[in-house]
Amino acid sequence: MDKFKEIFMKCIFFAAACTSVLAVALICIFLFANGVPAIKEIGIFDFLLGQKWRPSNDIYGILPMILGSIYVTAGAIIIGVPIGLLTAVFMAKFCPKTIYKPLKAATELLAGIPSIVYGFFGLVVLVPFIRENFDGNGSSIFTASILLGIMILPTIIGVSESAIR
Repeated sequence: MDKFKEIFMKCIFFAAACTSVLAVALICIFLFANGVPAIKEIGIFDFLLGQKWRPSNDIYGILPMILGSIYVTAGAIIIGVPIGLLTAVFMAKFCPKTIYKPLKAATELLAGIPSIVYGFFGLVVLVPFIRENFDGNGSSIFTASILLGIMILPTIIGVSESAIR
């Protein structure tokens, strides 16, 4: 009976995995099927290297969006990796046993927070803080980098602590 349950559950998990892969494949096919004709009409170089995005004027350049994504990712790595590594070193080598469990639980809890909650925190807390303490309106690459740096901390801390131990 246990062998049957194990085989049955393997089939269930395999079907779930295949369904997930199929869903991602169908999404990609849908995006490419609808996007390729538009990119063909616009021109691949005008689309990828264009510096203005004005759909009302039929101008579709995504270079600023690509560069913005790269800048925010680099900023998040610059902010998140050192903090995550130092936290992992502390937790693995120097942390007293009395505070290890609550600290480990807190870092794991950060991983369970939905991204929409992080975004709301960014809008309500980070944007006004950046606006008041730095020049600008607060909606910047710097703010996004801080928020994304906070979001990647649980992964960096968990992986680094395991590697150090």
